[in-house]
Amino acid sequence: MAKRLYYGQHTITEEDIQAVVNVLRSNYLTQGPMVAEFEEAFANYIGSKYAVAVSNGTAALHLCAMALDVKPGDKVITTPITFAATANCVRYCGGEVVFADIDPETWLLDSKKVRLLLESSPKGTYKGIIPVDFTGRSVNLEEFRILANEYGLWIIEDACHAPGGYFWSNNNQKENCGNGNFADLAIFSFHPVKHIAAGEGGMITTNNKNLYDHLRNLRTHGIQQNPDLKIENHGVWYYEMQELGYNYRLTDMQAALGLSQLKRADKGLQRRIEIAKKYEKAFENADFVIRQPGFIDGHAYHLYAIEFKDRDKLINYLRDKNIFAQVHYIPTHLMPYYKQFGWKNGDLPNAENYYKNCLSIPIYPTLTNEEQDFVIETITNFYA
Repeated sequence: MAKRLYYGQHTITEEDIQAVVNVLRSNYLTQGPMVAEFEEAFANYIGSKYAVAVSNGTAALHLCAMALDVKPGDKVITTPITFAATANCVRYCGGEVVFADIDPETWLLDSKKVRLLLESSPKGTYKGIIPVDFTGRSVNLEEFRILANEYGLWIIEDACHAPGGYFWSNNNQKENCGNGNFADLAIFSFHPVKHIAAGEGGMITTNNKNLYDHLRNLRTHGIQQNPDLKIENHGVWYYEMQELGYNYRLTDMQAALGLSQLKRADKGLQRRIEIAKKYEKAFENADFVIRQPGFIDGHAYHLYAIEFKDRDKLINYLRDKNIFAQVHYIPTHLMPYYKQFGWKNGDLPNAENYYKNCLSIPIYPTLTNEEQDFVIETITNFYA
């Protein structure tokens, strides 16, 4: 196949283009009405009370760590199987990242491993937990909320892979990723390969009004936006910086694109599920597959990762055939930056074993049946 097939791919429609053009022809390119409209629509989609749009997912994580008052020396637990930004937000504030191993069946942060960490230290040692809805599979946040309540911890849910994802609570309630019922804060990304692409962009969701107000100030240089909370007031023009914040704003152009894409998010998710079911059927009896997710209720399928035998040879073979699969992720604790803090090979065996075999193969709404057939056939032929 001459056309390159990537593990993920954005889609831009004429409606998307027109939405951005409308902003370009308006009076606002940034700090205009589209951002607030996008925030409201996204909060309604997720089911949270509040949403704060920011410049990217990393900025969202950083602001969450700031809003939760992460200080130098604070210990925060997260998973090694994630993009580095999940851990880095703690380091931005001077905190210490402690990685806990994954569940080898789900590839998600293992709540049992987290409990062992907490039980092995005096209460108060740890400040928070950052679970990740990796590949789009929802973490059972109810389990982590129980731990958090027991040990006085906050939770940031990294839901970048999982808009539209959900899990079922103990009382059989459908809990959307990022709805704020169990996590103090949740974050999303609008990077081009995500479900909703805005070029760049991020969103923080929460049900906590105080955190919401604080986040809005932090994303705009720490400038207080509520007239009732200003220390002084010299007139209608007066603005007041009350703390050190950042310029982490989203533009109206990006918000318009994100809002346009949000309108067809459910349709895109359904197509991702169709693709996942087809992969499951194609590889369910393959002896070269160590583990695949298959169809999981509530999975948002940002990625379709499989543990393959001879992964390194397979990925090179696929690239020769114009299939650009990708590895998600190199365990963060084995990055050179984190090794300087003492992390080493063998510390988190489940994550390290997963990394040796994992490969994300193409999944995105515009992947055609013929293209998916080509991916399946090419993988099968490699092992023939």
